[in-house]
Amino acid sequence: MLSAKRHRGKATEWLRSALLGGSAGALCVMLVVQPVMAAGAPLAGARHHNTVPPPEPGQLTGQQRVLHALDRLTFGPRPGDVAAVTAMGLDRWFEQQLHPESIDDSALRVRMAEYPAMQLRQDQLLDRFPTPQRIRQMMNTREPLPSDPVTRAIYADQIAEQRMREAKRAESQAAAKVTPSGPAGAASTMAAADAMPPKAALPGDNVDPATPAMARHEAQLYSDLEAVQIVNLPPEQRFRRLVAMPPEELARFRNSLNRSELTAVTEGLTPEQREAWQAMENTQRMMVQELLATRLLRDLYSERQLEAVMTDFWLNHFNVFLHKNQNEPWLLSAYEREVIRPHALGRFEDLLVATAQSPAMLMYLDNWQSIGPDSLAARNRARQMLMTGKPAPDRGLNENYARELMELHTLGVQCEVSQDHPVGALPAACGHGYTQQDVTSVAQVLTGWTIDRPLRTAAYQFDERRHQPGTKLVLGQQIREGGEREGLQVLHMLATSPATAHFLSYQLAVRFVSDTPPPALVDAMAQSYLASNGEIRSVLRTMFHAPEFWSQQGYRAKLKTPLEFVVSAARASGTEVSNPQPLVQALDRLGMPLYGMQTPNGYSWMAEPWVSSGALVSRMNFALVMSSNHLPGVRADYAALLSQAAAEASPQTEPRSSDAASPVAQKELALEAVLLDQPASATTRQTVLQQFNNAAAQAEAERNFGIKARDPELMAAAVPGGSLANPANARPAPPQAPQDAQAATMAGLLLGSPEFQRR
Repeated sequence: MLSAKRHRGKATEWLRSALLGGSAGALCVMLVVQPVMAAGAPLAGARHHNTVPPPEPGQLTGQQRVLHALDRLTFGPRPGDVAAVTAMGLDRWFEQQLHPESIDDSALRVRMAEYPAMQLRQDQLLDRFPTPQRIRQMMNTREPLPSDPVTRAIYADQIAEQRMREAKRAESQAAAKVTPSGPAGAASTMAAADAMPPKAALPGDNVDPATPAMARHEAQLYSDLEAVQIVNLPPEQRFRRLVAMPPEELARFRNSLNRSELTAVTEGLTPEQREAWQAMENTQRMMVQELLATRLLRDLYSERQLEAVMTDFWLNHFNVFLHKNQNEPWLLSAYEREVIRPHALGRFEDLLVATAQSPAMLMYLDNWQSIGPDSLAARNRARQMLMTGKPAPDRGLNENYARELMELHTLGVQCEVSQDHPVGALPAACGHGYTQQDVTSVAQVLTGWTIDRPLRTAAYQFDERRHQPGTKLVLGQQIREGGEREGLQVLHMLATSPATAHFLSYQLAVRFVSDTPPPALVDAMAQSYLASNGEIRSVLRTMFHAPEFWSQQGYRAKLKTPLEFVVSAARASGTEVSNPQPLVQALDRLGMPLYGMQTPNGYSWMAEPWVSSGALVSRMNFALVMSSNHLPGVRADYAALLSQAAAEASPQTEPRSSDAASPVAQKELALEAVLLDQPASATTRQTVLQQFNNAAAQAEAERNFGIKARDPELMAAAVPGGSLANPANARPAPPQAPQDAQAATMAGLLLGSPEFQRR
């Protein structure tokens, strides 16, 4: 984190000007210059049930321990979580979280049922929702469309969209050579018309559909009458009518609808029908929206919070970039569901093998195309060149995955050590003992680990024809020729290495304990890793019971990443998220899009990359926009939240200061208790009380954050039921004014405060 000394000289001036100009700048300056709170005092009226043994000096006590555990081991406490964990007992709660299969997560399953595509097997997903590359393949091979009417409609509409894009490209290229009125322009327009399948007249129409007048007639018809009639059909009839439309008719129908009509089209449809409607327009957009929505909803609502946090940790550790190519979005749902989450708390070696064989990872780091230079496939290529005289594609040996496997996934980064560095005392995050030759040898070992039919099944397979024959030398050990077994042997070697134990323990300690974790703690965690054969829950248990984890110095000393900030803000405020898309977009604005890290190293768990004046102002702007219910399908009820908190508070609670005599001050103190679970600093409290009526700051936040409340992309997004009581109702809840606007603005300021930014 940026040091206080760097900014203290100008702090007073910045704070004064920020207070005059708006709240966001003021609290962001506070975040940079205000010292980390060593230990917040217990809130007035809070119940204390300390079931743990007396701590060592300098250790957290009582409610602080519960808050610390919830801040570090979950995505943040919800209203009531502190009391629930205190009643259960902290140790018992932690052991339960280590065994997520024992925790009822049925409420989350209800939400996930709104996204059935994300539950399909990899081959089923690719069959139902074709990738753009699969569509181009079908067009080139003239493969027949599927027989199922709904799937057929999805394919037909995507083929029509692809033909239209190609026609527009051809027209654009022709227009660049001659004027649009010239012969080439006319020819390209005719080519575009020929590229589209023949249109059909609507029932009851006797106008020739090939004439220009017909196009104008149909557009007018849809805009005035037909569209309304279709939208008003009962859901099942409406869906059948949509599926039966030829692609160009469906496109005109969509274009004729206004925003409310687009929303009404999906009302009453089943989740499968809504997915089909969205996929008929743009399969890739539907796939990405559902992928990101379900990941965010799991972080928000899963009762298995430690599993969710560890899934996020491993998705970052074994990073895969969403936009590597057009096929990657189709692979990531299975990657999270079948590869990462089931192994998040288990043996690291099992996780390592699962990621190495995952089509998502094989495609991201190109190992699926790697071919041994002396393999049968390479020899066949040379023979083909001799016979035909034409060069065949030469993918050759690819070292991308082998390098990241050792550098980022297991042993750690190789570090250059200066002459004055103590011998053998490498920095904590450094790997040990591998060379470029080891990288090449591991790449040879893993040749043949590829993907079977990437556009149809996308399953892992070992292809012996691509495998490099012969014995290899890896980290000083001979790997005898054995096909696929060679790779398993190398992965075992890496997973059981003491260097891997230390590197992973260091990464976990950075995520959960400190940006500069105590070496003794890292060593203890590494020893636990080796003693348990790489069982992650044993490593976490060692960390949890270590005195370093409960140090007062570490209390709320970690800056939240954008993902942790967004999710914890929604959880702390009890916000109901029926439309995750605005929060997905918020993460883009805050610099941490889900699956959005292009390079394999993933996002940083440390503070420094996330601390800048612009980033902190953006966080404050988001908090103000979200708390005021200006995002569709993201709604908090602070009046109900405060009422519930008042009902649960002790009647003997005394005001903490003379400020509490004011109803406004009482409300602010109550929000501190609900959102922060600790008192705010005097500076934060003063700023909130001065700025909660600053309408200009609220308007500035909405303008600057960049998410428009009525953005068509959000309103027409893949949004499951507006309420869980009626999951078939797909209408996204429009932005609504908060029931208590005063409390909402206060809440936004507190959620953007230094106290909430830290965990």
